[in-house]
Amino acid sequence: MMSRTRAGLAGMLLCCVAFGANADEGVLGYVKGSETLPEGALELDTWSTWRTDKGAGSYDAWNINAELEYGVTNRLTASGYLKFQGIDTSGLVIDGYLPGPEHYSLRPSGIEASLKYNFLSPARDDFGLSGYYSFNYNWLDPHSGRDKDEVSGEAVLIGQKYFMEGQLVWMGNAGLEVGYAERGKIAGLPAGFDWETTPEVEVELIFSSGLSYRFAPNWSVGAETVYETEFETEVGQERWSWFMGPSLHYGAQKWWATFTWFPQLIGGGETYPGQDPDLHLIEKTEQEFRLRLGFNF
Repeated sequence: MMSRTRAGLAGMLLCCVAFGANADEGVLGYVKGSETLPEGALELDTWSTWRTDKGAGSYDAWNINAELEYGVTNRLTASGYLKFQGIDTSGLVIDGYLPGPEHYSLRPSGIEASLKYNFLSPARDDFGLSGYYSFNYNWLDPHSGRDKDEVSGEAVLIGQKYFMEGQLVWMGNAGLEVGYAERGKIAGLPAGFDWETTPEVEVELIFSSGLSYRFAPNWSVGAETVYETEFETEVGQERWSWFMGPSLHYGAQKWWATFTWFPQLIGGGETYPGQDPDLHLIEKTEQEFRLRLGFNF
């Protein structure tokens, strides 16, 4: 599975390089920009993320989001998402979180609807500012791969600034996500294994920032970072993580592609026996790789 996954990842990257800016173009893989689509414009955006390595056993997970964006007005963009995931894990059991091996190929895992409203344009007003609001419903846990019903809402404040006549772009996000989640029951768990099925409320704070530099026509290189911390019912702050990595972007007239390598630098909170104590590996992994592809209509 690992070799096939790496081969697929290399193939996607080669496709990205083989092909050569539009409003709301994703020049970074994780950090959102404040630009919105022009009125009447339509864009298809796919996010393919590979999460791998928990420091023990074997863990590989794929998440693919297919997003359709529509410019309602020049300031308001509406989006709808279909989510898919696949997972392959073995040789690792984490009490309360990973009950045992799980393997399946891509299957539907959730849906999402969002709105992004632009208050200030980075091109016209010197500094860009937008609000992003989304509603999510997921029925598969992205970490264990098991059944988990989760309803959540997210609000993100997005900033963006152009420098050097647009050759250098800064973007920053500050977000709050609140979710209500309930796990499905699992038969035949190991003796004494903790698998909580009582509904819980989860609150997550997310802060991210990134720079993108256009070094040649259509080509940009970037760096981005994301800090996340999560709070849960009756626990308080349960975990946190900090990721940082480089991005490569190519933008043509009608399509664009962005590839990001995103290793975890440091993390904290709950741990499992034998893991690296300086990382959060209960729900995160040591490495993430993401390929975004956008097509404008």
